[in-house]
Amino acid sequence: MSLRILKAAAAALALSVLAPAFAAGPAAAQSFDRPVRIVVPFAPGGTSDILARLIAPKLSEAVGQPVVVENKPGAAGNIGADTVAKARPDGHTLLLMDIGSLAIAPSLFPDLSYNVEADLAPVGMVMFGPYVLAVNPAVPAKNVAELVAYAKANPGKLAVANSGVGALNHITAVALARDLGIDWKNVPYKGGAAASRAVVSGESTVIINGATATLPFVTNGQLVGIAVTGDERLAALPTVETFKEAKLPLSDAGTWQGLLTTGKTPPEVVARLNAELNKILAMPDIKEKIAEQGGSVRPGSPENVKTWLATNIKSWGDIVRAADIKTN
Repeated sequence: MSLRILKAAAAALALSVLAPAFAAGPAAAQSFDRPVRIVVPFAPGGTSDILARLIAPKLSEAVGQPVVVENKPGAAGNIGADTVAKARPDGHTLLLMDIGSLAIAPSLFPDLSYNVEADLAPVGMVMFGPYVLAVNPAVPAKNVAELVAYAKANPGKLAVANSGVGALNHITAVALARDLGIDWKNVPYKGGAAASRAVVSGESTVIINGATATLPFVTNGQLVGIAVTGDERLAALPTVETFKEAKLPLSDAGTWQGLLTTGKTPPEVVARLNAELNKILAMPDIKEKIAEQGGSVRPGSPENVKTWLATNIKSWGDIVRAADIKTN
């Protein structure tokens, strides 16, 4: 056999050995070799928690590993977000939350322990859910006009439950009070579910919260729906007016639920997670369950979430500064 043939054979052998290694590189980076956890930075039962528990079994099937939901409430979502920001950047630790809270955090918490845009990597938007403004049945109001009139006649008597100091529904309530010229107290709880239960029990009297967590209490009569955000009335509450109809500000406020992972996670891992998330959101049963609770799926790219965050960090920051909202 000639020397030229021997060299060609040796080169071919070397390539055949190296090829699997090169082929395995991206695949290995995209693989999941241990359980995945979805951190929900609020107490069980809220919108983020409901969504996480809908998505977890589907994602588990997709990546071939158990996917567990871990609730880490506190500090308007910042405790859970910080946990994910400081996790190993390999896509095995995820954060599912109302990213409106992330957009507010930089302007509201000067000593924030993580950088929203640098330390968290967007995977994709999950859903949009309008806010429902509702009251305990003991409050003598059935619509916005009656609620505003009562609040003005009884300054400081109404107590608005929220998901925590600095949560988007807290800032929305503060901004509404400022624009409407009313005085109501803001009472923080560890998540939207706890806030809803507090208003049902009468511990607090008003709530502005995501439809997914709040709608069941309104439809069964435990709360009275006053108004909803978004472009149109909710099918489940056809007689409840929209913020636009009532000429209220912040008509586009609501819960924008997103999925994120740790910053510096390899792009191919983020791309794999995004692809699996969008497949899950396209499943008829997932779309139906989210729609039943007043929400709509919002599949898209990581770049969509990155752009949304950058825009809203500025716009909500302007509101926080204009209203001089403090965390203490």
